[in-house]
Amino acid sequence: GSYYERTIKQGKYWALSAYRFLRAKETLKEIPYLKQQGYYNTAVNRLYYACYYAAVALLIKHEINPGTHAGVKQMIGLHFVATGRMSRELGRCFSLLFERRHSSDYDDFAYSSEEEIDELLPKATDFIEAIEVLLKE
Repeated sequence: GSYYERTIKQGKYWALSAYRFLRAKETLKEIPYLKQQGYYNTAVNRLYYACYYAAVALLIKHEINPGTHAGVKQMIGLHFVATGRMSRELGRCFSLLFERRHSSDYDDFAYSSEEEIDELLPKATDFIEAIEVLLKE
């Protein structure tokens, strides 16, 4: 396409990416309230989604469309962890949240705890902050 078509397309991706990242930050702010009320499974769900929205924001900015939750995890691994742009530890954090969210949403008798939220919140925060740095590149 022409220069103008490319610019509009990039602007659209940038706007969508910025929106998704804003959702990530807003979702993270729900966690203390959910924890305080004892909604631990919901808190795990929201922690995962906060990271998911941030991951999607990063992929959108790079015009990568994974389509599924597993695809988002795979593309973050492929394009950011494997290339050294994101630490393995942060990649593992996203995988861990992916598994915990799936378990708390779908497994019978899966109960999250306050300790689990206390363990996952700093990891999720680090993941989202790392993505914010990558988005500004």
